[in-house]
Amino acid sequence: MMREGGPADVNGYVLAGGKSSRMGGDKALLELAGKPLVLRAVEKLQRVCTDVSILGNRSELEMYAPVIRDLHEGCGPLAGIEAAFSNSDKIWNLFMAVDMPFLPVQFLESWVKMVMQQESARLSMFCVDGRPQPALCLLHKDVAPYIERAVARSEFKFLPALVSAAEGLATKQKMAVDSIFLNLPWSWKASFLVKDGYIWKPTEAQQKTQHLWFSNLNTPGEFAAAEAFVSTLMMD
Repeated sequence: MMREGGPADVNGYVLAGGKSSRMGGDKALLELAGKPLVLRAVEKLQRVCTDVSILGNRSELEMYAPVIRDLHEGCGPLAGIEAAFSNSDKIWNLFMAVDMPFLPVQFLESWVKMVMQQESARLSMFCVDGRPQPALCLLHKDVAPYIERAVARSEFKFLPALVSAAEGLATKQKMAVDSIFLNLPWSWKASFLVKDGYIWKPTEAQQKTQHLWFSNLNTPGEFAAAEAFVSTLMMD
C-alpha cells in the first residue's frame, strides 16, 4: 500500500467553506462518533497527503489544521480551489468535501497513485450512478490559471470550470480531453491497481457503507442515517 512508503507528494485540502444552510448549523463541527467531521477529513487526508489544510474563512477551524482563506469571498468552492493553488508548492493537489467521512483511505490512496502514474492526466474526479462528484477531485497545478480566470469572470460553478480547464489544456497540449480529464465512472464492483499484482478491494465493513462514500451529509436526516454506520469508521 502507498502508506508503506509514506504519503504521496500531494497537498490535501478540506473543502469547508459552505454555509451548511440545510443542516441548520456548521456541519464541519458536527461530531460523528466523537469527532468533528472536519477533524475526520483532516486525519483521512493526512494519511494520503504530505500536507493538509482547510479551505474556509472561519477561525474556529484553525485548531484542526491551517486554514486557507478565500482570495475572493462569496464565490463558492471555486474560490477555495483558487486560494489552495496560490498556497500549494506541489504539482498535484487533492480536494475533498468536509462531509465524506466514509470514503476509505485505501480508496483515496489507490486513486491518487493511479492518476499520478498517467503522464497526460491533469484532472480527475468520479461520476457515481451518472452523477458527477466534483467535491472530490485531484488537480494538477496546470489547472490553476483556468480556475483563476473562471473566478475573475464570475463563473463560479465548479464542474463547468473543471470541464473548461480540461478542454483548454487538451487544446493547448493537442490531446484528447479524456486523456487530460480522468472522469472515472464508479461502480461498487470497481477496484484500483495499487501495485504490480495487487488489487485493492473494499473490506466487508467498507462494502456496507459504499452507498455513503460519496454521499454528502447535508441535512439532519442524512446525518442521523450516517450515525447508524459509525462502527465502520474505526476500521478505516
